[in-house]
Amino acid sequence: MRKDITVAAEVRESRGKNEARRLRAAGQAPAVVYGSAKETLALSVNPKEIVRILHSSTGHNTIFDLDIKDGEKGEKTPVMIVDWQFDPVKDNLLHVDLKRIDLAKRLRVSIPVHTHGDPKGVKQQGGLLEIVTREVEVECLPDEIPEHLTIEVSELMIGHNKRASDVPLAGSMTLLSPPDTVIAHVIELRHHEEAPAAAAAEAAPAAAEPEVIKKGRKEEEAGEEKKK
Repeated sequence: MRKDITVAAEVRESRGKNEARRLRAAGQAPAVVYGSAKETLALSVNPKEIVRILHSSTGHNTIFDLDIKDGEKGEKTPVMIVDWQFDPVKDNLLHVDLKRIDLAKRLRVSIPVHTHGDPKGVKQQGGLLEIVTREVEVECLPDEIPEHLTIEVSELMIGHNKRASDVPLAGSMTLLSPPDTVIAHVIELRHHEEAPAAAAAEAAPAAAEPEVIKKGRKEEEAGEEKKK
């Protein structure tokens, strides 16, 4: 989805781990931008702005403007975040890959799928709604990328499901995921049968008791024989 956001970037003259460390120490993050048959550029960006976009409602599907400063040359182009890396300990943004977007060309994107409604199989039959697939892949124009898609599950009964082909699409969207991909279904709850297990546990000591008594009687009889 296109958003009115502009992120400033500067071209990096050098690359490598040492340069990346210097950038991070200065509060910047290394990045690259490519695509649209243009030159791939090594950049530095403000990591807070990238993280804010990743945590927004549209996440990595957000299309925003990248304002690249390169001396007298410059470039302002719509981009999307296609890859990123966080520090597993400090959770800092380590690197981000950006792709230039041609707003006139269709894109392949993965869109989250939300369910709507309370299934009859849950309310009337005591079943459980299970979400199997949380997103589908579609192709559409950049300006028509939605935040999410919604599928109605109110009529689902136990054993019934909703598939990718049931997800309503709009505008230029075309489904790329396999149509028979299960999005959600209602399953029957399995109750744990505790009674048989409890009965078996109680029966075990009862079966062992005669053996103990029998053993005790043998010992008494042996004692009496010795006395005689």
